[in-house]
Amino acid sequence: MAVTHKPVFAQAQRTATAVATAAKSTYADAANAVLLLTAGPDGALVTRLQAMPRGTVTATQLQVYVSRDGGTTLDLVESRLLGAYTMAATSAIPMVDFGFVDEAPLRLGPSDRLYVALGVEQAPGVVFFAAYADF
Repeated sequence: MAVTHKPVFAQAQRTATAVATAAKSTYADAANAVLLLTAGPDGALVTRLQAMPRGTVTATQLQVYVSRDGGTTLDLVESRLLGAYTMAATSAIPMVDFGFVDEAPLRLGPSDRLYVALGVEQAPGVVFFAAYADF
């Protein structure tokens, strides 16, 4: 990271979304992973990461990966379970929260990439939403 005269607080508040549909059965490469965001040149803090289905889904593992080499190698850093859900206009759509908050963010290094994936293929897809701040 280059030395700058920037204050040590976030420079830009950002959001990102991505939709995952394919199953990812390997845990170290980019196969079937979806790029959610790329940290700025001085790194970033992810303060919110959530996922919700876009339709009827079976239970699946939600996976979060960080890549420090431009997407060649992915490191699994977090996982949650999304339970089976049948889409209905009379029920709330389940939201899975990964637990990142201002007091305990996911820290990304300079230009790190954050990828998301599913353990089981979901035709309607699962939407991932992130709130983050670049330095």
